[in-house]
Amino acid sequence: MWRIWKLYDPLRAMVAQAIFLFGVAVMIHLILLSTPTFNWLDGPSANQTLKQNAAMPKK
Repeated sequence: MWRIWKLYDPLRAMVAQAIFLFGVAVMIHLILLSTPTFNWLDGPSANQTLKQNAAMPKK
């Protein structure tokens, strides 16, 4: 393991990893915000609320 750190600077590797993980987190949040089901800023859509409050379908 020590040979890897002789090839790469540990500080640069950790900073690059932190930037990468932050980018992935931002991307995941933006994808979730673009969907009507998981958009927590606008709240549930009116269509979705009607579906949740609808009666159970008859068999």
